[in-house]
Amino acid sequence: MPTRSVVFADWWKKAKRRIQKQHRKGFNSLCILGAWILWKHRNSCVFDGAAPNLQVALQAFQEESHLWQLSGAKRLAALHLEREVVQV
Repeated sequence: MPTRSVVFADWWKKAKRRIQKQHRKGFNSLCILGAWILWKHRNSCVFDGAAPNLQVALQAFQEESHLWQLSGAKRLAALHLEREVVQV
């Protein structure tokens, strides 16, 4: 997990090197999906008056991940994310 003092792109680049080669494309999709969900949730809070809510963001992540996998994100599917998302 990146700390506040670390630039996300730098963290991502460094973390990707620690991932096994066959999982890197999935990891990249995971990072992009996570950033996309956070961006959409942030915009909902800023522009639509929604309250920040981790459960809502996690649910959106699971739903969007499923759609990405149906759309052909095979490497993302290989990570078996549905078992990894922790309910808070």
